[in-house]
Amino acid sequence: MSTTTAELLKGAAELFPGEVVTSAHVRHLELPYGAGRFALITLDNGFDHTKPTTFGPGSLANLNAAIDQVEKEAADGEIVGIGITGKPFIFAVGADLKGVELLKNHDDALAIGKGGHEVFKRLAGLAVPTFAYYNGAAMGGGVEVGLHCTYRTVSKALPAFSLPEVFLGLVPGWGGCTLLPNLIGADRAVSVIIENSLNQNKQLNGKKVHELGIADAIFEGADFLEQSLIWTADVLKGDVKVERPDVDRGEAWDQAVARGRSIADSKVHGAAPAAYRALDIIAAAKDGDLQAGYDAEDQALADLIMGGELRSGIYAFNLVQKRAKRPAGAPDKSLARPVTKVGVVGAGLMASQLALLFLRRLEVPVVLTDIDQERVDKGVGYVHAEIDKLLGKGRVNQDKANRLKGLVSGVLDKAEGFADADFIIEAVFEEIGVKQQVFAEVEAVAPAHAILATNTSSLSVSEMASKLKHPERVVGFHFFNPVAILPLLEIVRGEQTDDAALATAFGVAKKLKKTAVLVKDAPAFVVNRILTRFMGEIQNVIDEGTPVEVAEKAVEPLGLPMSPLVLLELVGPAIGLHVSETLNRAFPDRFTVSPNLAAVVKAGKRGFYVYSAENGFKPELDPEVAALLKQGDVVLTEEQVRDRVLDAVAQEIGLMLDEGVVAEAQDIDLCLITGAGWPFHLGGITPYLDREGVSERVNGKPFLAAGVASVPA
Repeated sequence: MSTTTAELLKGAAELFPGEVVTSAHVRHLELPYGAGRFALITLDNGFDHTKPTTFGPGSLANLNAAIDQVEKEAADGEIVGIGITGKPFIFAVGADLKGVELLKNHDDALAIGKGGHEVFKRLAGLAVPTFAYYNGAAMGGGVEVGLHCTYRTVSKALPAFSLPEVFLGLVPGWGGCTLLPNLIGADRAVSVIIENSLNQNKQLNGKKVHELGIADAIFEGADFLEQSLIWTADVLKGDVKVERPDVDRGEAWDQAVARGRSIADSKVHGAAPAAYRALDIIAAAKDGDLQAGYDAEDQALADLIMGGELRSGIYAFNLVQKRAKRPAGAPDKSLARPVTKVGVVGAGLMASQLALLFLRRLEVPVVLTDIDQERVDKGVGYVHAEIDKLLGKGRVNQDKANRLKGLVSGVLDKAEGFADADFIIEAVFEEIGVKQQVFAEVEAVAPAHAILATNTSSLSVSEMASKLKHPERVVGFHFFNPVAILPLLEIVRGEQTDDAALATAFGVAKKLKKTAVLVKDAPAFVVNRILTRFMGEIQNVIDEGTPVEVAEKAVEPLGLPMSPLVLLELVGPAIGLHVSETLNRAFPDRFTVSPNLAAVVKAGKRGFYVYSAENGFKPELDPEVAALLKQGDVVLTEEQVRDRVLDAVAQEIGLMLDEGVVAEAQDIDLCLITGAGWPFHLGGITPYLDREGVSERVNGKPFLAAGVASVPA
């Protein structure tokens, strides 16, 4: 078997010329208590933890060669067991996606699946027990190589453990779909493979890995390997018996798969195939035929590698992991000024969230101001309460909590609060006159070097700065709600913003751990402009006569995190109306102001829907809103609605790129993924528009070159 595996991997390696190859070092040691000689394989790519270990064909070949060696030693009775572990902080994080992007045909994709299986399953066929020691981050193939072992231990310090393939548009294809349900039961496997993946790639920690039964034992991080080896000796001597609960292969298995399908339906609405392919394999794994499961994984992997969703998923992954770290158009970071104190104008909910974020990430004094003491006290009180919550959850200790609380303060007098501030951000009412007045007051008291930032969502940064003596230090710094969760920060360059102000803004964004994208000062910038055009077209078809439920259901195939009108409820109808009015003034030919939305806002309604326990809290059209709606008699089908909405979005993105709102289409997608939660499997939006032929239909050309988020020609 080993020879054919070696040949298979040699052929695959020729397709992956740039692989960062992982070594599989074998060393021998004597186990404690005289348990015998033991072989330990360490996976290591030669880099520190910032470059995690992956499995490409060359890496798999190295592991295969290591198994050749220990297989002979085991057969000859020279060793009593074999362990596999990783370099410090990293076990292994799965397949090398850079290579997957290069694959052009189904047979090559099939070889990658088979190669992983042929190597990993050898671990289960050795003459002695095998042990996986999950010492650090383990994802995808890193998790799967351990599943092929006889026993597993996990570190309490392990921060991230997952099978993220479905999130990217793949299936766990090196044993995950087959082995995990057979180890911990179908329901728990569905949670890890489907539910966590589709929940923004949720990670497990070491404790949870042990609780789920994936690992047989858990040890402290400080002496994890030492304790694992002591435990291994006890297992091999028979002093420790590993007992695992029986897996329910009856109705519970079928119910788990059905639960997985309902999760997939609610998240991707049948629009992306990966979750359903994974569930088919889990369903078939009920009979325990491992080889049939591996064969099904190989086929699913090859089919999905040659499909658009995976290419979009890898494209999205690269945007978030790589492009986000090197923002296009950002000035030289050496121009950035130090920020040792932050001022926040306003003490409402948004301003208080910003104060908390700056406080936690920068750990410098933060001062809030507002128009009366009650508001100031409420803002500071909010920050204190949130720190107390962190303390209660063990996220900060008492000393840190006290220090953070001591750094935040509130004053009424801007001169007192901002005289020594380096970075001052306003989060007041979204009205240009109000913001101009605030900036005039701040400029009068702030030091000459201070950056003045605005959290405006749609107003002109240049206009806001136009009446100041030093408009060059004003920059747009647009966060997304909830501030603590959504990573995007649109950094807006006004007409006169200088490089030092911009570089400081990018430097602060990095310390805040936000994904910063440079945006031109254009109405509503990126996310709000696209969402408003998208929502506007939905509202247009409702106003014209299409039933609300048809308009909503039309865009379900995009697999968005929520339907348009539920999103409107989250944003707030009044804010949605305000942004649509702003864009209508800028682009009256494309952006409409819905009279029905205006009526909903005037009536003080919080949204179009009501929720009741009797209906399982599913959204139902509010009868009071239904009574307000005035509709025409043009009724469209779901497909017609979808075409109209996608055509509108494609047109708007084309115009934004022509205007230079961002550097490239990639930045549009990065904004939608990190600021609006648009799915990885779409790649944001432009790969989907290209794949569906919408870009060509509307703009006469695709947004992305062939092979960027698609199978290379």
